[in-house]
Amino acid sequence: MAVSVKEMLAAAEAVVPRIAAEEAIALAKEGRALIVDVRDASEVAASGKAAGAINIPRGLLEFRADPESPLHEAAFDRAKTIVLYCASGGRAALAGKTLKEMGYADVRNLGGFKDWLAAGGPVEG
Repeated sequence: MAVSVKEMLAAAEAVVPRIAAEEAIALAKEGRALIVDVRDASEVAASGKAAGAINIPRGLLEFRADPESPLHEAAFDRAKTIVLYCASGGRAALAGKTLKEMGYADVRNLGGFKDWLAAGGPVEG
């Protein structure tokens, strides 16, 4: 049976909790979270990204998060909280569900970069 994007998002949102931008900013300041921007490089180039965040486009996430992959990003640590964001939260939710399936226990969805900005989060780039 085919699954719609709406159904995929609902399933992702059921397992990946939303986090307020203020909480994400605090976790980042404390060094307790890895902030991951899953937008495409062109989006990041146009707006910048959350200070300290790593940019891994949604399409490469699995390859960068898997410790056995030759493309593994060393910043991924299953003991840390992983906070994801995109432009509005949809890609972040789907990415979060994928990370949960890969064994990352504490994964949260910040929503959109605009939420980080609205909360006064620092920006770089």
